[in-house]
Amino acid sequence: MKHHHATLPAPVAESLGGDLVSRYGAGLRRRYLILAALAVLTVLMALQAIAVGAYDLSPYKVLLILLGQGEGAQSVVVFNIRLPRIVAAIVTGWGLGISGLLTQSLLRNPLASPFTLGMSHGAAFGAAFAIVFMGAGAVSTSALYSAGSGDFMFSSLYAVTLMAFAGAMAATVVIVLLARMRQMSASAVILAGVAMSSLFMSGTILIQYFATEVEIATVVFWTFGDVARSNWREILVLAVATLLVSAYFLRHRWDLNALLAGEETAQALGVHVTRLRLLGMFLASLLVALATAFHGIIAFLGLLAPHISRRLVGGDHRLLVPCSGLVGSALLLAADTVGRLVVGSGSLPVGVLTSFMGAPLFLYLLLKGKRL
Repeated sequence: MKHHHATLPAPVAESLGGDLVSRYGAGLRRRYLILAALAVLTVLMALQAIAVGAYDLSPYKVLLILLGQGEGAQSVVVFNIRLPRIVAAIVTGWGLGISGLLTQSLLRNPLASPFTLGMSHGAAFGAAFAIVFMGAGAVSTSALYSAGSGDFMFSSLYAVTLMAFAGAMAATVVIVLLARMRQMSASAVILAGVAMSSLFMSGTILIQYFATEVEIATVVFWTFGDVARSNWREILVLAVATLLVSAYFLRHRWDLNALLAGEETAQALGVHVTRLRLLGMFLASLLVALATAFHGIIAFLGLLAPHISRRLVGGDHRLLVPCSGLVGSALLLAADTVGRLVVGSGSLPVGVLTSFMGAPLFLYLLLKGKRL
């Protein structure tokens, strides 16, 4: 018996194909518009953050000051106090947003982030070790300046940053090995991250037991998430690293897209999965180590930014990489500005506010058991 398969007439098929292409193009344009809107929103938030505070300025006055037409006191407030912390918030938020996206995509785990996997606590442990046992305890407000003379100290920068990186990498290696060797579920990987966080927190407490009062105060200072402590040199170091890591993963955006379909599918498409995962986690650890060494622990930002970005632009890493960075920058900038306004003089540690934002989302994802 012969089977007659119905086929669409050629004009109809061409019309349907053209319609699909048109819809795809319209959707892509809409997502690029969302990226542009996020970039504009971040700039406007930065201008507003410069204007508000204990010494209020009008947006028009802010523009004049940025163009070099401000008075002495106003220029000091803008260029020496507010602008460095605002740029630091934008750069750090971008780096943590990218790190969170990488951990989630490379491990294919929606609950993954630098904070939930113990990478942030590992970096804090490394920084505490450098402060107490490697002579960086004299640093009070910056990894680059001594408390007394304010001279540039490469040794302190290298000690804190390298040890923070070593701590973050230790947590990363354990998580990657467990996920690969045991084929653990998403929840089990997060539980392993919780165990690593507890281990590093206990180690930090043990280090404080052997520290002097000044060193204890310095370690506690490092554990608070605060973007106001860095200077332009540290911001430049973090910005260069964030830019290079972002460019690398934009170049490998199709590999990340293929990995979402599974390791076997990605390998069949020519992706070297092991190399991509190891190098990706290495680069994510580098960003987390720099952000933690310069600004302390900023919780859950790496969890929030990628999930919000997927809601806005979908799962295509062509758009997801820059969107995660922009959302991370906007969230951290907003949290830092709110922290300044709530306290008045000084500022509320920004890590506290990001924890309030991220903890409910983490519990929701954990209960829902969502997969990428």
